[in-house]
Amino acid sequence: MKHFAVIQIRGLINVPKTVKDTLLMMNLTKKNHCVIVDDRDTYTGMLQKAKDYVTWGDVTEGSVAKMITKRGRAAGDKKITDGYMKDNSTYKSITEFTQALMKFEAEVKDVKGLKPVFRLSPPSKGYRGTKKPWGNGGSLGYRGDAINELLEKMI
Repeated sequence: MKHFAVIQIRGLINVPKTVKDTLLMMNLTKKNHCVIVDDRDTYTGMLQKAKDYVTWGDVTEGSVAKMITKRGRAAGDKKITDGYMKDNSTYKSITEFTQALMKFEAEVKDVKGLKPVFRLSPPSKGYRGTKKPWGNGGSLGYRGDAINELLEKMI
């Protein structure tokens, strides 16, 4: 099994209700929001349904740790630090939590107050195109390991 980073690229205006419901189930409500999901059949089906509005790929441990450190937020818009992690979970640091997350020993909800959505900035130099799939020179759909490069531009 592996983890995917899912980033919403297109907005929710004039979106079919079934696709909109799917995005809301994944906690994606705005453009440039990102969530971490695994490759269970449930999530892969959701990704296929929303493929014209999101991009996703195989995320690395380093990218997840950087995203939690720089863009992770708790209730009240508090930043996530090693101290917060120690006080609100069984993990001593962000690195330790990220390692457990990538080994499927932990989930985002194991940290009390950690929001499951990461609000990212638009990528520097912009998207390649928001109406074409990744394989045809656009930004939508599955992009494999290239998601880490996109996350680097957005964090």
